[in-house]
Amino acid sequence: MPFKPVILWTDALVFLLVFIVLVTIWYVRNNEHLLAPWRRVGHSTSGMSALTVLLVFIAIGFLDTLHFRPALEHTNSQGERVYSVEVLSVLDIVLTPLRTNVEKTYSAPLATHLYTKETVDLPDGSQKRTFARLEFGGAHLQDPDTEHLQDIGWRAITGACLGLLAWCGLHALLCLSMARRSKNNFVQCFQAIWRRTTEIPWHAILITLAFIFILIGAIAMLAVHYHVLGTDKVGQDVLYLSLKSIRIALIIGTLTTLIMLPFALLLGITAGYFRGWVDDVIQYIYTTLNSIPSVLLIAATVLMMQVYIETHPEIFETIAARADIRLLFLCIILGITSWTSLCRLLRGETLKLREMEYIQAAHAFGVSHWRIISRHILPNVMYIVLIATVMDFSGLVLAEAVLSYVGVGVDPSMISFGTMINAARLEMAREPMVWWALLAAFAFMFTLVLCANLFADAVQKALDPRIRTYQYNNRQLNQGLSQSHAATATTQQAAAQSSITPVSADTVHRPPRQS
Repeated sequence: MPFKPVILWTDALVFLLVFIVLVTIWYVRNNEHLLAPWRRVGHSTSGMSALTVLLVFIAIGFLDTLHFRPALEHTNSQGERVYSVEVLSVLDIVLTPLRTNVEKTYSAPLATHLYTKETVDLPDGSQKRTFARLEFGGAHLQDPDTEHLQDIGWRAITGACLGLLAWCGLHALLCLSMARRSKNNFVQCFQAIWRRTTEIPWHAILITLAFIFILIGAIAMLAVHYHVLGTDKVGQDVLYLSLKSIRIALIIGTLTTLIMLPFALLLGITAGYFRGWVDDVIQYIYTTLNSIPSVLLIAATVLMMQVYIETHPEIFETIAARADIRLLFLCIILGITSWTSLCRLLRGETLKLREMEYIQAAHAFGVSHWRIISRHILPNVMYIVLIATVMDFSGLVLAEAVLSYVGVGVDPSMISFGTMINAARLEMAREPMVWWALLAAFAFMFTLVLCANLFADAVQKALDPRIRTYQYNNRQLNQGLSQSHAATATTQQAAAQSSITPVSADTVHRPPRQS
């Protein structure tokens, strides 16, 4: 084989997570009572736009999860194929021009020359200190001073047009799919989307996809000949580093959540349901854990793991495997230190649910505790679990950036937003200031966290029964007021037409007194 598949520990957990998600989607689609709340999530315009952007990030992260070791040209003494010690991913193959086009040092976004001066040998044998041409960025230009801006504009417009053309094709496929399912023609489906009469806000999704396609098309056309976001100290493309950092952010956010869920579910429901000494013991555990500074606990665990890795190098075949095991232990320690808040929420909700009439009736009929918890308590607290899970995702992404910034996060050989920010810390203090690496990390991380928060808000509004009840009551009140105003207006109009003065309902009509 021209390559050898490699499955790291985090890759295996990601594949397991994808399988669980697919099984869950299949199960929910076959149960109408579970599908109804998620349909309400699909009605949110902002939530669907945020989910569209999140799916793009997830696709990039999944491509970066498919790892392999490329085969070398030579063979060993037994005639077997030899594979490289470098572990690549499918995303690395897609971004090969960005990965291989390495400059000497810093270069600004879309630049054709280095950002710092260096000594250059002139054709006449003399030397001059000036800004040297980049080896790859703008190398196709004969005269950068006159062709630079024109070439950038032409390539950006061409890429944007190609992206818009691809978006039009996707739009047409969506209309054809809707026409086939609803037995309407193409024009009716097109009008339904842009008149906003569809159940799912396809207009918001398509507008978001239009921006994404145009942006990807323009960047793809420019990235072949330029460094769109510049280069770092060692000449690596900053756009490539930003895209590679997405996988680490997603793994930190998802795997850490999966690790903390069993602790929070088991201990939170147990404390609220059984109360008594069980509740006291569990409260003592998470109160004690909260009293320990989480940064110190994480730093101690990561440093202990680092010492073990350095003293047992024979366990790991590649540098990627060594960095991956450190990432896995970072997710574990983050999960252990972050389950307490969800546990407290589940305990309070379980204390309320165990006093409900149907729980008391189940106790009266002799139903076992395990059946009550699994059939009545757990389904009624799942909305809290889903809301807290989605909302904690953004916090965990930011936590990785902070921990990597202070040096106790991911391995320095691994690309992440935290390592990019840590490297940019020194670059901001130099003269001239290198600002684009920090800006790129901030923009990607801000977009990811913002979309996660918007989607979490949509999930909360759809799954939280208190918010739904409040919205339902307000809607009923508004409908009642509108009907009352309409009835009053109709009465006044009829009275005006008949020249009869309307009489209020509070007027008391007395019969005339007979003389």
